[in-house]
Amino acid sequence: MAMRIQVKVTPRAKQPGVTPAADGTLAVKVRAPATDGRANDAVIEALAAHFGVPRRAVTIVHGHTSRRKLVEILR
Repeated sequence: MAMRIQVKVTPRAKQPGVTPAADGTLAVKVRAPATDGRANDAVIEALAAHFGVPRRAVTIVHGHTSRRKLVEILR
């Protein structure tokens, strides 16, 4: 079963983590910069750890170059 969620990404954050945001999305803070796809890789890794799934089960569907992303998680 797949679930799609909206995430708001903060690259170069001092305290990385995944928390619920006030607007109903998930706030994902990563230490990686938003260059060469490093922040996207860190977002996938953080969400996989948060939901307890392998990295290959997390896919960015929309928003590869934006801070707001639509992510699909296969469970």
